[in-house]
Amino acid sequence: MRALEEKICREGQILPGNILKVGNFLNQQIDTAFLCEIGREIARLYRDAGVTRILTMESSGIAIATAAAIEMGVPFVFAKKHPAINQNGALLKAKVHSYTHGNDYFATVGAEYLPAGERVLIVDDFLANGEALNGMISLLEQAGCEIAGVAIAIEKQFQGGGDKLRARGIRIESLARIVSMSETEGVRFAD
Repeated sequence: MRALEEKICREGQILPGNILKVGNFLNQQIDTAFLCEIGREIARLYRDAGVTRILTMESSGIAIATAAAIEMGVPFVFAKKHPAINQNGALLKAKVHSYTHGNDYFATVGAEYLPAGERVLIVDDFLANGEALNGMISLLEQAGCEIAGVAIAIEKQFQGGGDKLRARGIRIESLARIVSMSETEGVRFAD
C-alpha cells in the first residue's frame, strides 16, 4: 500500500533497537481517514476468503481490526494482555513475548467469543518476530477455528517473523513490508 509507505517515510520515526514509531497516525493518535483506507484495503485483500470474524491483540491492533471489521461486515475480538476480573467462564490462553516491551504475558480470550468452526482473519499493526501472531494462532487452534489468514499494517520483514509463518503455510498480507531501516538511511521497502 503505497500510501502507507509514504506516510511511514513522512511521519514515522526510527528509534534504537529496530523500533519504528508510528504513534502519531497508527497506534496512539489515529488518523481516522487513513485508518478507513487501511480497513478498505484489508477487506479488498480478503474479500473472497470467507472471513466470519477478526481477531487482534490489544491495544494497537484494535483500531485496524475495527476498520477492517466494519468494511467486511464481521465482528472482531481482541485478546487481552492482562487478566481482568470480568473475564469469567472458559478462557483461551497463550504465552506471548513482546519484542517492544521486552516481557512475556498471557494473551487471553473468553472461549465464547471464538466459537469453533469460525473462519478468522488475524489483524495487527506490526509483524516483527511473529510472537504476537503465534499467540493468536494458538488461541484460534485452541478454539477450533480456521485461520483465514493474517493482515498486517507494517511488516518488518528483516526480523523474519513473517517468513517463519509463511513457511507454515499461513497466508500473510502486509500493507507495508520493510526490508531495512536505520536512523541514518531511513526506511527501505520491499518491491
